[in-house]
Amino acid sequence: MRTYLGHLAVERGLAANTLSSYRRDLRRYASVQDGRGRTAIGEITEDDVRAFLVGLREGDADHPPLSAGSAARALVAVRGLHRFALREGLAAADPAHDVKPPTPPRRLPKAISLADVERLLAAAAGPAGTARGLRDRALLELLYGSGARISEAVGLDVDDLDLRDGFARVAGKGGKARVVPIGDYAREAVDAYLVRARPELAGAGRGGPALFLNARGGRLSRQGAWMVLRAAADRAQLSEVSPHTLRHSFATHLLDGGADVRVVQELLGHASVTTTQVYTLVTVQLLREVYATSHPRART
Repeated sequence: MRTYLGHLAVERGLAANTLSSYRRDLRRYASVQDGRGRTAIGEITEDDVRAFLVGLREGDADHPPLSAGSAARALVAVRGLHRFALREGLAAADPAHDVKPPTPPRRLPKAISLADVERLLAAAAGPAGTARGLRDRALLELLYGSGARISEAVGLDVDDLDLRDGFARVAGKGGKARVVPIGDYAREAVDAYLVRARPELAGAGRGGPALFLNARGGRLSRQGAWMVLRAAADRAQLSEVSPHTLRHSFATHLLDGGADVRVVQELLGHASVTTTQVYTLVTVQLLREVYATSHPRART
């Protein structure tokens, strides 16, 4: 398993968060197979793989039942491991080849309205004028203004920004870099943070190249950014706000405004337009709701 994870990290260039998920899923898989008396990967059968998948869905004393999507993700890791073992001569067959993942129900991305976005951004600053408040407002303005993932935003360095021309270079999934625009509101918020807040936060530590700093002067973590978002949502009295909420809202609002789906695909860094097209379902759903509540003959 260690060799396979090294292959994913070095040759495939998977992101650290993806590698962490693979490692967790494969450790559970190895533990289950050990319990079934499979001490070598070449001893595992198709029935063993199917039993593991059933166990994921049913749960056990140490693990809650997984959703179809989470179980499918774990099976992807298992199937990759067995393909690698076959290719490297560590096993004579691939027992996971014919094991199909469960089909998760299609869930539409959760976006919030523009009015709610504005409430959230206004609440982000907290006490006016504080270094943390300026940082938090800049972070959330950047997330909504660029559509970047939280991991991409906290991974930014100061040199990745061009505030004069209004863009940032972010490192997406698999280390793929892309350029994203930054709107005027985000540019103003980030500029205020850089001038009035970041020097104060950097004074608590070395600072380094990171754009967003924590209270100790180091790089703000994904967990720290999530806490910033959660605190702002609580102050704005908004529920069901997740780390992806502003990204989903960014995409949905662009499409509502008439943006081409392929442009939105590029802005989000999706490898396939199919991934982006799920947002078009959100906008169609909104049209149906508006029609149903507004047209005099929409309902009998």
